[in-house]
Amino acid sequence: MNPTLRNWLIILVVGAAIWFSPIPTGLKPDAWHIFAVFVATVLGFILHPMPIGAIAFISLTFCCFTGLLKTSQVLMGFGNGTIWLIVCAFFLSRAFIKTGFGRRIAYVIIKLIGRSSLTLGYSIALSELVVSPAMPSATARGGGVFYPIVRSLSEAFGSQPGPSSRKIGAYLMQVGYHTDATTCMMFLTSMAGNPLCVGLAASAVGVEITWTNWALAAIVPGLISLTLVPWVVSLLSPPEIKAIPNARELAEKELAAMGPMSKDEKVLAFVFVMCLVLWATGSWTHLGATPIAMLAIAIMLIAKVLSWQDILSEKGAYDAMFWMGGLMSLATALGKSGFITWVAKDTAEIIGSAGLGWIASFLIVILFYTYSHYCFASVTARISAMYAAFVAVAAACGTPALMAALTFGFFANCPISLTHYGNGCGPVYFGAGYVSQGEWWRNGFVICTMNVVIWLTIGMAWWKVIGLY
Repeated sequence: MNPTLRNWLIILVVGAAIWFSPIPTGLKPDAWHIFAVFVATVLGFILHPMPIGAIAFISLTFCCFTGLLKTSQVLMGFGNGTIWLIVCAFFLSRAFIKTGFGRRIAYVIIKLIGRSSLTLGYSIALSELVVSPAMPSATARGGGVFYPIVRSLSEAFGSQPGPSSRKIGAYLMQVGYHTDATTCMMFLTSMAGNPLCVGLAASAVGVEITWTNWALAAIVPGLISLTLVPWVVSLLSPPEIKAIPNARELAEKELAAMGPMSKDEKVLAFVFVMCLVLWATGSWTHLGATPIAMLAIAIMLIAKVLSWQDILSEKGAYDAMFWMGGLMSLATALGKSGFITWVAKDTAEIIGSAGLGWIASFLIVILFYTYSHYCFASVTARISAMYAAFVAVAAACGTPALMAALTFGFFANCPISLTHYGNGCGPVYFGAGYVSQGEWWRNGFVICTMNVVIWLTIGMAWWKVIGLY
């Protein structure tokens, strides 16, 4: 059988099997049917019988045509601020490439620490660690700040999407994404959804999460995870370029050939620093990450760093907008339908009534909470739907309340690594085209599971030392 036809049959059979199966007690028919469409869509992303943007569009069309969702509900994902932040990140990356400013930064990094592909991976991890406490938008940090630099580093070594992707680009893209996910776990201010956990923890179990106790609890397992990610990715997707013995000489030669910074590079440098400052001070200025990114693009259009033709030709941005916006619409509809709340409530009741010790109950709940992220295209959406209920269940089973509140905050971000839609910068890194979806999901599962093991073993030992239980 033709592989494409076979994959379509699998998608349709699985979707239809869920759609026509008996509706569980406590769920409305629409909630169950939205779940069926969501599963079929994600399965389509996995089997890939056609581009994933087209699959998302077909799923939305089906929901609209059958009346399962209103047109406004189908299109709500495309008005989401995160989607437009992703789109702006693609435009910003184009400016880095067009002006040569990205190459200049890349060669400066190579000159300073470019001894091997692994040291470049660690430079990305270290940079993420330094920047993340002051930049609560993981999408802006990963997609807007580090992705253009990672892309430029890849191209500096002749690694492009396609046959040359394995030189170093596939490795660096994955390091960038997974270190972004890891730093999201480490600080209260490194991810926009983390402060939401503070309010929910206070209302659910009456504990106060502070910036200090979050950072203290996360610092040991977080540093271990961040140290291992570049090395583990080098084993999973080994770059063809290992050692770079002449890196300093190469970088100096290329920088000399580039000459002094051009006007366009200077404008881009100003815009880049402006974005960093505004993103870092967003909690004081109350400026959202998306308006800041839009301002950056507007300035570059006015200064003619980018032309409108540049904007129109950035196909990756529009592809990401289609599939990410579509998935966001379905995930939002699934959450509002009551499906996620129903799953969380029933799971909590089953575990709570099993009479297990608090550690066993805690581990079961946290693992379910983590790997359920396959059903979400937004960390904040999963926190909103599941955090309070699962923290309350863990506490009711005997888990110390502060430990439960902090751990579920950490593990809201841990499964970002699982998929290419795990958070807002996922579509940016994945959309570069260096890594296939199958490899991305396989390696993402390994990295996520590695972090789960680290945080639930060394992490729990550390939490014992600092008195969380």
